[in-house]
Amino acid sequence: MAIDSNTSEQGVTGHECVAGYLRTLDGSPGVYRMLDAKGAVLYVGKARNLKARVSSYARPTGHSPRIARMIRDTASMMFLTTRTETEALLLEQNLIKQLKPRYNVLLRDDKSFPNILVAKDHPFPQIKKHRGAKKQKGDYYGPFASAGAVNRTLNQLQKVFLLRSCLDADYEGRTRPCLLYQIKRCSAPCVGHISEADYGALVRDAEQFLQGRTTRVQGDLAKQMEVASADLEFERAAALRDRIKALTQVQQAQGINPANVSEADVIGLHLDGGQACVQVFFIRANQNWGNRDYYPRTGSGASKAEIMEGFVGQFYENKDPPRQIILSDGFDDMDLMAEALSEKAGRKIELLLPQRGEKAELVAGALRNARESLARRMSETATQGKLLKGLAEAFDLGDPPKRIEVYDNSHISGSHAVGAMIVAGPEGFEKGQYRKFNIKDDTLTPGDDFGMMKEVLTRRFKRLLKEDPERASGTWPDLLLIDGGAGQVSAVQEIMTELGVTDIAMIGVAKGEDRDAGKEEFHRTGKRPFALRRGDPVLYFLQRLRDEAHRFAIGTHRAKRAKAIGATPLDEVPGVGATRKRALLAHFGSAKAVARAGLADLKAVEGISATLAQSIYDHFHGD
Repeated sequence: MAIDSNTSEQGVTGHECVAGYLRTLDGSPGVYRMLDAKGAVLYVGKARNLKARVSSYARPTGHSPRIARMIRDTASMMFLTTRTETEALLLEQNLIKQLKPRYNVLLRDDKSFPNILVAKDHPFPQIKKHRGAKKQKGDYYGPFASAGAVNRTLNQLQKVFLLRSCLDADYEGRTRPCLLYQIKRCSAPCVGHISEADYGALVRDAEQFLQGRTTRVQGDLAKQMEVASADLEFERAAALRDRIKALTQVQQAQGINPANVSEADVIGLHLDGGQACVQVFFIRANQNWGNRDYYPRTGSGASKAEIMEGFVGQFYENKDPPRQIILSDGFDDMDLMAEALSEKAGRKIELLLPQRGEKAELVAGALRNARESLARRMSETATQGKLLKGLAEAFDLGDPPKRIEVYDNSHISGSHAVGAMIVAGPEGFEKGQYRKFNIKDDTLTPGDDFGMMKEVLTRRFKRLLKEDPERASGTWPDLLLIDGGAGQVSAVQEIMTELGVTDIAMIGVAKGEDRDAGKEEFHRTGKRPFALRRGDPVLYFLQRLRDEAHRFAIGTHRAKRAKAIGATPLDEVPGVGATRKRALLAHFGSAKAVARAGLADLKAVEGISATLAQSIYDHFHGD
């Protein structure tokens, strides 16, 4: 049940505003929102008893400075009751991630983690990196902290277990072994160099290793090497020796491998000067599968307990939690959080605060990494702050920009055209804010950079004007950086004037006569172009911004072009996915032959039902 935010007296703010809601509340569990005079959400919280929690905010004294500021700015509230406190906790974390309130702890970098997939939809399973929904048939192992951690592990696993990594389409088309076989990283099942039974044994060994049973795998390989040596099969014995050596290297590269912790995430929090770093170590199958650092927004000065609670709730909102979550700092509702995560996962999840032993040593390691990572970040942020201040002074901006947006286009004679936007601020490049724009205007002359820039900026700022007209979310830029000279800057200024956005500073970076020598010219509306002195840190900073935008635009363009090269008319047929597409191409030889095929021929393809065959036939024959 929702309770409207207009129950309190209009124009009343602070604790008096909060007190006005008490008569409408009861002791139900639920979620509350505190809003300022403009309707922006200041804070989202949960409560076992809404009336009791809100009454604590109605007191004029006894609050921390952070909470006192929040209450002072509150002009209205909204409430949503739930059946249980667990539901309230889950709803609270969802709303925090959606609304991003100023006074809440917010996990800003929340990407999915890669896994290793042993695919089971082929007689000779493929081993590969996988990210996203687990839809493909097979066994998934992870999560790993990064793509780099997965790639290193896959590289070593190929040396040890010789499993194929090629796509099924490449596998089917091979007539001789690829380079990976020559360098002893694949057993070449594609050309029959290994039987299905022997390959299956390699797959089982690899899965045992990924499940943490490394001792058993090493023992089996050692016995096989002894037998090969006794039978005078020295070449096979040498190959087994190399595999044992590679397996040992894998174990050494993984670093700390706890003996008594089979499946856990170790979370260490370090707080310094109002900034927080959270280190997460992933322990699976008694192996360390890497770590990652996070820098959550601390909600204008939240305590360690509140930061840890907010981080855990938001971190596992879209991830499967392990059986144990080992924390450096506790919080009041740990039992409730464990109950909510257990309910979500469908199995028991424990939240632990170890004081001694191996788990405490793991926490100490996470804390040490968090402390060192935060020190590095604070140093980098200080440097970035000096650069932004220097940028403001060089271009008479008034205040250092908090959000710089840099735009660039990429195409080949107008084909596969894309626009790109990168974002930088006090904390460096904000890659989660990068955006790509597929150029949609078919009337543009091929290679019309002005027209492409106009489309990109029009789409970008029309959306901002629609979604955030009050500029309260922090997604509006303070400065636009354009790759181009006076003409480009003038064209962009005209576009912004048409949109009614005339108060955002803009700088054009022209290549100049001698770009390699750093002779860029900078252009601004209504002012003469000028150059910064060679060796000026601000010049290097602007060059980095421009080059990053160019890199992102080129990468986006290449990805689009590569996708277009691999496209076939079959991609547009409803119901035809990757597997059926391969079956059709293998049967008919080409997409053109599929388009010409009769209905009876389509029905003869393995995996193509009569209904799908009719759909394919109708698609190509215009019925």
